[in-house]
Amino acid sequence: MLRMLKRSRGFTLIELLVVIAIIAILIGLLLPAVQKVREAAARMSCSNNLKQMGTALHNYASANQDKLPGGMNPWGSSPVPTYPSLPFYWAMLPYIEQDNIYKSISTLGGYYSWYNNGATNGNGPGTVIKTYLCPSDPTHNNGISQAGSAGGWAAVSYSRNYFLFDLGGGYEPSSGYYYTRPKFTVANIPDGTSNTIGILERYASYVPYNWSSLWSHHGQDRFHWGYYQWAPVYGPWVGGQGGIRNYTPQVGVRPTGNNPAHPYYPNSGHSTTVQVLLMDGSVRGVSGSVAPLTWQYAVDPEDGQPLGNF
Repeated sequence: MLRMLKRSRGFTLIELLVVIAIIAILIGLLLPAVQKVREAAARMSCSNNLKQMGTALHNYASANQDKLPGGMNPWGSSPVPTYPSLPFYWAMLPYIEQDNIYKSISTLGGYYSWYNNGATNGNGPGTVIKTYLCPSDPTHNNGISQAGSAGGWAAVSYSRNYFLFDLGGGYEPSSGYYYTRPKFTVANIPDGTSNTIGILERYASYVPYNWSSLWSHHGQDRFHWGYYQWAPVYGPWVGGQGGIRNYTPQVGVRPTGNNPAHPYYPNSGHSTTVQVLLMDGSVRGVSGSVAPLTWQYAVDPEDGQPLGNF
């Protein structure tokens, strides 16, 4: 009795190439979907960061007679109590569950000592705060600035609105320093909290310009406009016809290469939007096509104009 032996038949070269092509097509179809899901998750995380900061601002106000933190607060800590350099983001630390870092300043001999305590030792200005970093921001290295002159310092992917937090400044004669702080409390912003931007997205580092936003940096020791190289503050220049503040959000602009993102503009790593925190605690996405005048209304807390189609 003869046994019939069946020989297994493998793939021919053509069949193998067809299978590989099908797999490549499926991957090509799947990859954009995965990237969209990843970006949506990063955008949500960024939005949560802004919401946490919005809650922190209101909790700070509740604990300080309705006052808001200043860009350069006119009070210091021992041993330099009049040195006006407690920065905006430092003031919010206790309200974003970073009280230990906030308190570490006193254990190191005050803000001045903390500020000069070395960039990368984990105690001084190299202390990374996750809430202050957008996961879509490609310009920092695990929270550390990539701009040369600020290398080793902890960065921030968000900037405060100069027109809200810095216009009520003054001079401290006992120390000889200038400071900046808000003109208004959270309760008496003339245009209202729902019509005024408090914090917006802005890249942490601008390597081509040797520029970086550092959360621990107070800015410069004067009643400053807000464009200091290390200060995390946005205050748009007046430009264009009619004196409109037209430094509107840059969307989809990369931080390096030809025509890189510029530090005078809001910008982010999100593909379609720059997110902003309004002072009522809500977070809004703004496209790059927002009208300059609409943007100006949102930035200026006392122009008497409604936000409009924002």
